[in-house]
Amino acid sequence: MIQHDILIIGAGLAGLRAAFEGVTAGLNTAVVSKIHPLRSHSCAAQGGVNAAINPKDDWHHHAYDTVKGADFIGDQDSIDLMCAEAPQAVLDIDAMGCPFSREEDGTIAQRAFGGQNFPRTAYAADRTGHAMLHTLWEQAIKYGVKVYDEYFLMSLTTDQPKGQKMPRASGAVILNIRDGSLHQINAKAVCLATGGYGRLFANNTNAMTNTGDGVAHAMRAGAPAADLEFVQFHPTGLKSSGILISEGVRGEGAYLIDKTGHRFMQKYAPNKLELASRDVVSRAMTTEVLKGNGVDGAVFLDVRHLGRDLILERLPQIRQLAIDFEGVDPIDEPIPVRPTCHYTMGGIRTDKTGQSIGVQGMFAAGEAACVSVHGANRLGANSLLETIVFGKITGKAMVEYVKGPGHFRPHSSTASLAEVSQAITTLKARPSKGATKQAHIRDELTKAMQEYCSVFRTAKTLAAAKKAVEKAKADYAKLAVDDKSDAFNTDVITALELGNLILLAEATVLTAIERTESRGAHAREDYPTRNDKKWMTHITAVATPKGEIKLGRDAVRQTGNPQYAPAERKY
Repeated sequence: MIQHDILIIGAGLAGLRAAFEGVTAGLNTAVVSKIHPLRSHSCAAQGGVNAAINPKDDWHHHAYDTVKGADFIGDQDSIDLMCAEAPQAVLDIDAMGCPFSREEDGTIAQRAFGGQNFPRTAYAADRTGHAMLHTLWEQAIKYGVKVYDEYFLMSLTTDQPKGQKMPRASGAVILNIRDGSLHQINAKAVCLATGGYGRLFANNTNAMTNTGDGVAHAMRAGAPAADLEFVQFHPTGLKSSGILISEGVRGEGAYLIDKTGHRFMQKYAPNKLELASRDVVSRAMTTEVLKGNGVDGAVFLDVRHLGRDLILERLPQIRQLAIDFEGVDPIDEPIPVRPTCHYTMGGIRTDKTGQSIGVQGMFAAGEAACVSVHGANRLGANSLLETIVFGKITGKAMVEYVKGPGHFRPHSSTASLAEVSQAITTLKARPSKGATKQAHIRDELTKAMQEYCSVFRTAKTLAAAKKAVEKAKADYAKLAVDDKSDAFNTDVITALELGNLILLAEATVLTAIERTESRGAHAREDYPTRNDKKWMTHITAVATPKGEIKLGRDAVRQTGNPQYAPAERKY
């Protein structure tokens, strides 16, 4: 059995930032990733990272914009903490060597992003996540973080300390993708930083690897997830592929136009226009398409007026994506775009230090966590900020925990390893001839989620989504794989990922049915208004030993700041 003090699952920005705290504190720190760290989805983040680093800005303003953007259901203590720590977090990674774009005076360049009242989004052209991830990877190499790349999370292990009501994280069982061998890691603290599960929807901006593995396994281990009903649809995904066109494009001054060339956001957000919050813009675009003002389910993003030089300097990747995937050069033609699943606000429910509310010694950071700084709707460029702020905070919290109450090594039996081994053996042994194919199950499920649990929802559409999930569960029980080998068996890996997606689909649909109001990204046409009297609460979801979803409640953490009192959101 492998031993480490701190075990981090996921090697994106949140995971590597947490690992930096562990290894520099002298603890035996390891990171597990199913892909090479530099292929983590953090690398795809384009637009930038928010921080009140301009002397004319104030983190209190950033915090209010975030509370408002979250439709007043974000946890206020976490939001205050993130926004207060944001400037130092950005300056930390700048000092590590991140090549941010610069103003003429040498200061970090910042651009405007949606839902905010100051241009506080620092950026590195339109490849900000790429630049930040490479910077943190350099630090991981420098300090000798142990990295298990191309290892897949099979299960999380726990023990039950005598006299304690709450189970304690004790490590994980992981699969070496290269040769199919199983390994058990024992750790004093475990952090889930595996990202979101946007692949649950047919049209999305997410990498193939974003299947919510950490969230699903945490739920199975007894750690509640929260806010799963809140799924963000980014306004500007490419029409044909869903590939992201950064909000930074609108931050630079791009317009959204309909098929006649009319700039329609004036009707929906007369002050902020295209830079209203993402949920507002996505609903406006969808409404225009439903009115017949779109083309082939899309509207258009127009950057022609920005000029060739600015586009080539600040938006080079965006231009290339439009050329490669839509056959459109934005210097000359508007880009066809439509809302696409981008981000999952829900995740493993934690306190403001990243500690799970259900399992001692289990932590979460980044998109896999529900801290909850995003509430019902995330502001653009707060995602990269969350990774580096809470990666740092959670890393420090794990160090404190390991050196304090978690200093003793937890018990970890080999029962979990044997159980996982048997499950893989059973899956491979199932005859593939005539069996249900995973591609068919995934295709049916993701299309159903896209159609029935998307930008707008009703009891009727959610019932259809629930029926689709139930069918996927039944079909999955009969699933077989064609590849029976051990080395690089992607047939088995994707089958296991599908199981995680099905669990999260069920929890997402059930919580969406439960929340009988419209708030942020959760727009119920049958309950069109926000109900603060009844629904100023997080809905939690945990998996029972029988694989069923049990729902609960967790209070929104409020600071008593009168400025944060719920009000109508206007942009």
